[in-house]
Amino acid sequence: MNQMAGKQSVLFQNPVKILSHACAGGKKEGEGPLGKKMDLIVEDPMFGQENWEESESQFVKAASEIAIRKAKKKKEDVRIAYCGDLLGQLIASSFGIKQLQIPFYGVYGACSSMGVTLSIGAMTVNGGFADLALAACSSHFASAEKEFRFPLGYGSQRPYSATWTVTGAGAFLLNQDKGAVEIKGITTGKIKDYGVQDPFNMGACMAPAAADTIYQSLEDFQKKPEEFDRIITGDLGAVGQRLLFTLLGDNGIDITKNHMDCGMKIYDSEEQDTHAGGSGCACSALVLSSLILPKLTSGEWTRVLFVPTGALLSQVSSNEGRTIPSIAHAVWLETTKPKK
Repeated sequence: MNQMAGKQSVLFQNPVKILSHACAGGKKEGEGPLGKKMDLIVEDPMFGQENWEESESQFVKAASEIAIRKAKKKKEDVRIAYCGDLLGQLIASSFGIKQLQIPFYGVYGACSSMGVTLSIGAMTVNGGFADLALAACSSHFASAEKEFRFPLGYGSQRPYSATWTVTGAGAFLLNQDKGAVEIKGITTGKIKDYGVQDPFNMGACMAPAAADTIYQSLEDFQKKPEEFDRIITGDLGAVGQRLLFTLLGDNGIDITKNHMDCGMKIYDSEEQDTHAGGSGCACSALVLSSLILPKLTSGEWTRVLFVPTGALLSQVSSNEGRTIPSIAHAVWLETTKPKK
């Protein structure tokens, strides 16, 4: 059964449905515009653990358990889990899912990991390799700062182009039969590198990949931008958004009227001093669960192109003075409610 579409996409003949979803956020996320819509807010950044990394694992575990409970399932019912985070060797995901004893694949796409886990999970369910799959992602402000920039105790100043790594996790259960929102198709992105080396300007790093994936997804699915209620990027922030509009405009595509960026939605940048916005794997995961899926479920939105974005740097590559390549993956989401 050929389900390939265009050059880089998959159009499911039998769309995969999101059975349930949940998100857990930290104190700062709870104080943001979407805080009241999240399933769990954890005031303690350590989540009762001894270090930041163990805290992030608890967010993975908590969000997954809530999603499973909301679906009226047991952890034993989940056939397979795909999870991702920003830490070395994916320790947040592995130590979190370890506690649930669910068959597990760790995947890495940096901040685009929510798009990766949803894409692979959807293909797994659609292909008949699992009847119930878990897709989850996490990040933590403190663990990410220590991994990629400076330990918090260093007290470094953050430029206005910088984004604030979201603390939390999102979890989504995929199946073939039930759900108010379905995954109609996916577009796998290509790695793009425009030579940016500044780890405090992730928006500039990731905008080229977002533009390329959005362009190709529209081409592959033969859709116009206006046919989507929203085209939603993961965490470009204010700086990356401007560059995205320019790059797409150079190719005759205008998404200025229906674009939304998760990094610009999760915080109040002025009140919370988050500069260009939010970032991290949990950024798009929390916004997907608390804002995007509820709007699709209610019928307020009918169709969304969800495009998580990721900067593919590491401690090693940054210390070697290498550039920061990026990637973005698109997931076509649509309400299952009958058209009015």
